[in-house]
Amino acid sequence: MLDNIPRYDMKKPPMRMHLRPLLWALTKPDLLKHRTKITKISMEGVKPPYILLCNHNAFMDMSLAIQANIPHRINFIVAIDGFIKREWLLRLIGCICKRKFTNDTQMLRHIRTVLSRGDIIGIYPEARYSLCGTTAVLPDSVGKLAKFCKVPVVTLISHGHHVNSPFFNLPDHKVKGIEAEMTCLLTKEDVERMDSAEINEKIRKAFVYDDYAWQKARGIRITYKNRAKGLQKILYQCTQCGTEYHMQGDGVSLRCGSCGAEWEMTELGELRKIRSGALVSGKQERVPDFTHIPDWYEWERANVKKEVAEGRYSFSCTAHVDALPNAKGYIHLGKAHFTHDMDGFHLSGNYKGEDYKVEIPAPDRYSVHIEYEYLGKYGDCVDLNTLQDTLYVYPEDCLFSVTKISLATEELYQHYHRPKDES
Repeated sequence: MLDNIPRYDMKKPPMRMHLRPLLWALTKPDLLKHRTKITKISMEGVKPPYILLCNHNAFMDMSLAIQANIPHRINFIVAIDGFIKREWLLRLIGCICKRKFTNDTQMLRHIRTVLSRGDIIGIYPEARYSLCGTTAVLPDSVGKLAKFCKVPVVTLISHGHHVNSPFFNLPDHKVKGIEAEMTCLLTKEDVERMDSAEINEKIRKAFVYDDYAWQKARGIRITYKNRAKGLQKILYQCTQCGTEYHMQGDGVSLRCGSCGAEWEMTELGELRKIRSGALVSGKQERVPDFTHIPDWYEWERANVKKEVAEGRYSFSCTAHVDALPNAKGYIHLGKAHFTHDMDGFHLSGNYKGEDYKVEIPAPDRYSVHIEYEYLGKYGDCVDLNTLQDTLYVYPEDCLFSVTKISLATEELYQHYHRPKDES
């Protein structure tokens, strides 16, 4: 498939960050507009090279990182779709291309190059925007990377980026008083003394955050009139009747099209039930009313985990497929058959008379990237990556949730890697 199409040159060495004064000027307004406060902890005397680990909730995460590290240079690791039609610019400002959730040994060489120059390597270890403003999965490879690099590890954790611009509802909600902590989490001596498991434990503790809890604790009211629009993208299952894929968020309300239950998303980012649902097929109300959005999301995860544990998780459909072999743009591959089940991902189709098949075993992929209404093309999609290709898979003509596929990917990985006595 696409054998004659050139792939993005992953081996090309990263450039140092150029245009620094311009980048500083362009990124400053984001912080001023939202009255961002950056608190630096244990950063006295800390100078590059170091690994900068940032949580990931919105586009302005990069503005924050650039401003927090003035006057130093940063090389950011960026997904390949960020390079489309502007590869020259992203290379010029030091960005390094990566295909998400792949084990890329070439990336280690690039990281070492950056650090050997005395610069900062900026990494978003969650590898995608958080879906509900809480920590996404952090891979064990982060601790191994720190041991490999033997430099300090600095974290930059923001609070407010998600509630200002949720992944499911991107317009600026005009949140003021955004906060961030920049912390020297591990010195070079700490990294040399600790093993990778200890480093991972420390990083995971530093990455515990919850934007909705932060919003409520600070009494920040969001008056954006469409704040519940798209909320069904993450809350796809009704807690009243258990039905999946019939939720609809619009204005300030979230409704179940199956049983009629309805919730208001308040100005403080909480859910308040305003209408109970009718019984559906004799089902009784199974769970308490969630007021905290991440609690509802984790309830859905628990349901997916149960499907996986019982060996009955499966999803199959026809899908549109686009490929992104390089930074020039997408190539439409037409329709294909897409399955995600207990064995992993399976994609099979035909492009220009040639059959192709992509198989990604469940134990090999700890998470997957998804998109909501991606580029306004075919709707929501799953982003499957190999070292050579990035495939955007858009399910069609069926009820589905890419959020559930994402949760299932994570739970399948844990299912196969969890010690037997914890199963």
